[in-house]
Amino acid sequence: MLEIGMLCVALAVMLLPLFVKRIGQELEIFLFVMGVLAVTITGQWSGTLVIDALREPWKITAAVLAAGMLFHFFTAPLERGVARIRQTIGTPALAALIVVLVGLLSSVITAIIASLVLVESVRCMKLDRKEELRMIVLACFSIGLGAALTPIGEPLATVAIAKLSHAPYEAGFFFLFQHLWMFVIPTILVLGGAGAAVMALPRGSEAVLPREEVEKLREVFIRTAKIYVFVVGLVFLGTGFTPIIDEFVGSISWHALYWVNITSSVLDNATLTAAEIVPAMSLHQIVAALLGLLIAGGMLVPGNIPNIVAAGRLKIDARAWARIGVPLGLAIMMIVFVILLFVG
Repeated sequence: MLEIGMLCVALAVMLLPLFVKRIGQELEIFLFVMGVLAVTITGQWSGTLVIDALREPWKITAAVLAAGMLFHFFTAPLERGVARIRQTIGTPALAALIVVLVGLLSSVITAIIASLVLVESVRCMKLDRKEELRMIVLACFSIGLGAALTPIGEPLATVAIAKLSHAPYEAGFFFLFQHLWMFVIPTILVLGGAGAAVMALPRGSEAVLPREEVEKLREVFIRTAKIYVFVVGLVFLGTGFTPIIDEFVGSISWHALYWVNITSSVLDNATLTAAEIVPAMSLHQIVAALLGLLIAGGMLVPGNIPNIVAAGRLKIDARAWARIGVPLGLAIMMIVFVILLFVG
């Protein structure tokens, strides 16, 4: 019965935001409710869990709030700077530059800061709605991949290094960079090229959805509160699914694990990493598992913090994101899977 209940939760999280417009627009509350339901079904409520869930989002929300306040007061200079660069090198080159830079720098400045810089840079470009959506999704894939190259980029990398810090791997600061760069950096460059290609297409007539030129402070606080609720929901979801993951992960091949990690599109990838990665795994298994988590994280809004930040700031609903993110993510996963087959 537990497995059936959790399967229903997983299907609801993956499908309802795509087919029920109201849920897609209020994704934060929906995921919080699903997280509470997941923990209830698996009987994992405890004071420690509640404290951890309430404490976990503080760093993220503090960064979002601080950046939101900063961009509120310095929007005009940023817009002028973006306009000058765009005039100098052109829109396609600027798009490629942004996608590549936020991806590569995210491993140093963290995925959260990279996503905030991305959102404000794209907003200042004043693209039409389709261009804006495509570029944001491409760049969030880039950030999700690039942030994993160092343990300061995102929690997944921190957890992976901690799990592999002892024999036989004795993983240090550059362990993930050493073993993932040949997959991650070329993909980021390709995503940058795709961003340039999107901007080079004939511009449509669809305008950017109406929104304030300078985001009101009230909106900054509301968005920050929604992100806090969102992350709490993700913590609950990850905790609820941990027993199921622990039971099945150890008995499947790297091929299956790679594709099973498509669940990273709706579950916290740091939690999945903590459950999956163990020193007994071969290096190829570890690389495959991590790549599956990283790529799938860009497919749906809940998959990565950058997705959540961008979707909230630019009012992108879950269905619109999925129309681009799912086919793009599946294409990248298929190509990387074929490469892994040959190098395995």
